[in-house]
Amino acid sequence: MRLDKYLKVSRLIKRRTVAAEAAGGGRISVNGVTAKPSKEVKVGDIIEMSFGARKVRVEVTSVQETVRKDDAASMYRELDA
Repeated sequence: MRLDKYLKVSRLIKRRTVAAEAAGGGRISVNGVTAKPSKEVKVGDIIEMSFGARKVRVEVTSVQETVRKDDAASMYRELDA
């Protein structure tokens, strides 16, 4: 699944266009490498996002095309930043 779509489906970022802009701006990395919005995400990948002083680091635990809002947090596991 594309990085921008994964971030939207997992609700880490609210809108896909915002996710694409963040990735295009170099604020998101996958496995330590700056990622473009089209980067393929798979189970086990580590996604790091930085928004100002806030850093978020998560591990991908599942990749699904659609998921209910209540179950979205099960798609990733938060790690220490």
